[in-house]
Amino acid sequence: MKLVIQRNQLLSPLQKVIGAIEKRQTMPMLANVLIEVGEGNVSITATDMEITLRASTEYPAEGPVESAALPARKLLDICKALPESAEIQLEANAEKGVLKAGHSRFTLVCLPAQDYPVQERSGMTSSIVVPAALLKSLLDKTSFAMANQDVRYYLNGLMFEIYPRGLRAVGTDGHRLAFCNIDLETGGAVNEQVIVPRKGILELTRLLADEEGDIVLSLGPKHIRVETVNGEFVSKLIDGKFPDYQRVIPENAVNQLTIPRLEFREALQRAAILSNEKYRGIRVVLEPNELTLQAHNSEQEEAEEKLDIVYSGDSLAIGFNVQYLLDVTNVLNGEEINLALKDSNSSVLLKDPEDTSAQYVIMPMRL
Repeated sequence: MKLVIQRNQLLSPLQKVIGAIEKRQTMPMLANVLIEVGEGNVSITATDMEITLRASTEYPAEGPVESAALPARKLLDICKALPESAEIQLEANAEKGVLKAGHSRFTLVCLPAQDYPVQERSGMTSSIVVPAALLKSLLDKTSFAMANQDVRYYLNGLMFEIYPRGLRAVGTDGHRLAFCNIDLETGGAVNEQVIVPRKGILELTRLLADEEGDIVLSLGPKHIRVETVNGEFVSKLIDGKFPDYQRVIPENAVNQLTIPRLEFREALQRAAILSNEKYRGIRVVLEPNELTLQAHNSEQEEAEEKLDIVYSGDSLAIGFNVQYLLDVTNVLNGEEINLALKDSNSSVLLKDPEDTSAQYVIMPMRL
């Protein structure tokens, strides 16, 4: 395989796929990326056998597709260390690769490209077309609530649900829940749920960062595939049953208030400074036309913030993890945020009063 390319043209797709490469490998090949040259582009593929990422860039190549498997992180580090204006000449076979740029020369150990593992791409049962920006927004609004290394393995990922008029994502760690819908002209033929692993969601978010236009999202019994203009994402699914999220969303929450989002966030940030570092607890006290935030820590330090609000419901005092509240105020974009509570022992429902497509539930904590 021979390749002459500008440094940034090679570095950009490398950075998009490098997240699939684990630092500790059970198979030597999994420390490598597969570079393929031909059909008018250069494509780079990385996999850990759970997720596969492919990113490509335009390249005037003629003739049959040529390929090579090169050490991923060493190649990335070399590209990063070269000047931005550098032109890279890369020549590689099944045993070694030689990279030249200006007066620099690097020899790398390669492995046979034909042995590179390819993840299953067939057997998809349904596909929908989604604007890349909408899918990225869906992930941003829900993925922060995923669990991390929970023994309930089905929580360590994001639930996607295709339905006839759209796509839904739900994330929960058992203490909070993030729910978001996007409406589409055509959704799936039937309702279909899958759980995508946490690592896959984080890498898909990175892949979509600079994407524009439409993407194709396909679901199968064991895999999800997302095809973009310049890349592809394939992931195995978590085999498990996601909790019934509809049961978690509070109903008949009679105590409701609407607060300016930025004012609420800034008050939370100030009060959080003196909250307990481990438990991050904050007390929310509701009185007619007043909301008070109280925090204290083990060193007997205290913080109190008062906000003037329009509220005529019951007097309540309820504890929450302040970081959970901050996460919601960070992902919502509207000027105001609506809080709905039933009583001091029930979860709170948060949403943008102008856009109810995204809803968030946070369980109370005992302080």
